[in-house]
Amino acid sequence: MSVTNHAALIKACANGRQSALKELMEAEGGRMLGVARRILRRQDLAEDAVQESFVLLWRRAGQFDAARGSAKGWIYTILRNRCLTMLRNSDREISVDLQEHEVASDDFVLEAAWSRLDAASDLRVCLEQLEPERRAAILSCYVLGYSHGELAGRMKAPLGSVKSWIRRGLKKLRECMG
Repeated sequence: MSVTNHAALIKACANGRQSALKELMEAEGGRMLGVARRILRRQDLAEDAVQESFVLLWRRAGQFDAARGSAKGWIYTILRNRCLTMLRNSDREISVDLQEHEVASDDFVLEAAWSRLDAASDLRVCLEQLEPERRAAILSCYVLGYSHGELAGRMKAPLGSVKSWIRRGLKKLRECMG
């Protein structure tokens, strides 16, 4: 596996070398799509966000300053900002049916992950000892990849409570499994 020198490729983009942009796309495109999909929750919007991010990267490559941070961090900051802008400016209405389908899909994934745990496994035994909210928060975080903020919105609970459930739940899991 070769190591990509992101900073050198960004500098090459600033100098107009299109092959450098292609190398960056090959090195990071897949991961960027995954990150965008997680933020935007839609494949089509995620693809648009990644494409627009590479356009912005090409246009702003001359602004990159390695002294201020890593090249990879700069790339993902562009992507994150692009995704957040898309969410803010979105005038698309998400129907209630789509939201209900997404929640049902998440429940199905969590149930499938839970059923795959052997009944006698230490992890399952310890998870069963947690309060339902803590267990749901931890599973949603680790199985579905939700951030604390996403969980708070989905669970209709204060952000501080969700963070507390996860922190305390993980502490109890460590104690139980240790």
